Amino acid sequence: MGAFEKAKGEIKETVGRITDDPDLQREGSAQSDKGEAEMDAAKARAQAEAHEAKAKVKEAEQEMAERTK
Repeated sequence: MGAFEKAKGEIKETVGRITDDPDLQREGSAQSDKGEAEMDAAKARAQAEAHEAKAKVKEAEQEMAERTK
C-alpha cells in the first residue's frame, strides 16, 4: 500500500508543479511522505517478525539442550 500512496503523491506533486498549484504540490508531498512512512513501517514489521522467528528457534534449541542434560 505504501508504494502506491507514494507514487500517487509524487504524481500529484508533479502535476501541482506543472500547473503551478501549490495546494496540490503540498497534498502530493504529504501523500508521498505518508507512503514512504507506510513502507518504512512495513519493513520494520517484517524485520521484527524475522527476529521473533529467530528467537523462537533459539528458544526451541535451548529447550532441547535442557532436555538432553
